[in-house]
Amino acid sequence: MKNINVTFRIDETLKAQADSLFADLGMSLSTALNIFLRQAVRKQQIPFTISRNVPNATTLAAMDAAENNEDIYGPFDSVDSLMEALNA
Repeated sequence: MKNINVTFRIDETLKAQADSLFADLGMSLSTALNIFLRQAVRKQQIPFTISRNVPNATTLAAMDAAENNEDIYGPFDSVDSLMEALNA
């Protein structure tokens, strides 16, 4: 099978992060992209779930409270005081 070159644009920081990740996994960015493309073709879909990360009502309430400096615990002086707050 003959290989061809493909050019695409990517953010410089993202490329550096991807290169580092894939190097730790023992592969190049090119190998990782080939794996992605092979899986997409094999499954006939993007090989991972793409969705909006929409927090549920409980998480949204906690986020609002944190932004308003409400229900904020800590800092803790000891592990025991942390555990007491967690178990309350």
